[in-house]
Amino acid sequence: MHAFDVLGDPVRRRILELLTGGEMTAGGLCDVIRREFGISQPAVSQHLKVLRDNGFATVRAEGTRRLYTVDPRPLREVDQWLDHFRRFWTPPLQALATELARGMRERRLRGRPGDAPDDDR
Repeated sequence: MHAFDVLGDPVRRRILELLTGGEMTAGGLCDVIRREFGISQPAVSQHLKVLRDNGFATVRAEGTRRLYTVDPRPLREVDQWLDHFRRFWTPPLQALATELARGMRERRLRGRPGDAPDDDR
């Protein structure tokens, strides 16, 4: 399965989002996903299996519990593929950052003691 096929499903994306906070039990993941998406425990288990089988998540046993965590390697591959397209959004985001910094600087300069207050009329 291609990485974008795996990530194309909102349930699997949400599971990965949850795992970015650290290791979680299968039961903990299932509780959140069932509450948010209204799907059954076996359906959540299938999504976890897809993530495992495609290298996006790893699992380790701790007694009777199964603990899941993100494996970042496939996400790095997705990031490398996206590199081809960053030129479409990086310059506009940099321009936005510049304008925001300029606005904050202007507000800071207007707020100095001795400066004339803004006239909002």
